[in-house]
Amino acid sequence: MAYNVREMSGEEQKQRHGEDEQERRNREVIELLNELRVALPGVQVLFAFLLIVPFSQGFSSVSPQQRYVYFATLLCTGISAALLIAPSSHHRLLWRQHAREERLKAANRLSIGGLAFLALAMIGAIFLITDVLFGGVAAAVSAVGLGAVLVWYWYGQPLLRLRK
Repeated sequence: MAYNVREMSGEEQKQRHGEDEQERRNREVIELLNELRVALPGVQVLFAFLLIVPFSQGFSSVSPQQRYVYFATLLCTGISAALLIAPSSHHRLLWRQHAREERLKAANRLSIGGLAFLALAMIGAIFLITDVLFGGVAAAVSAVGLGAVLVWYWYGQPLLRLRK
């Protein structure tokens, strides 16, 4: 399985988009920041929700399986937040060090990883809520269904596009 991920030369970029290398980097940084602005609030809301759940009245009655799924979901949410926020830290620590291209590549990898952990956290949250409301079979079906949707729309379609 080969993907067309060859980087374009500066001249190819300029011909394709009418921009030089620095303009391309600036545009890509802005695009990345806008994408993170979409993902981060969702992670923060999910994380806040998960942080208060153990202190609610009914949490003591959850099954051991639900407790493990809850903890895994909490960890996935925390890792997702860490990965999605990391590019900001990199930007601050490497300010004016002329490493924009390296920071952009690292931020891209961190964002992809952060979204993967966010997907796992969302699946875990759906599993837990559905398990409490409707039982294990409905929870499994819901989690697998959401997982399929996330894998297809977040990863499958873009990777399929790269193959073309």
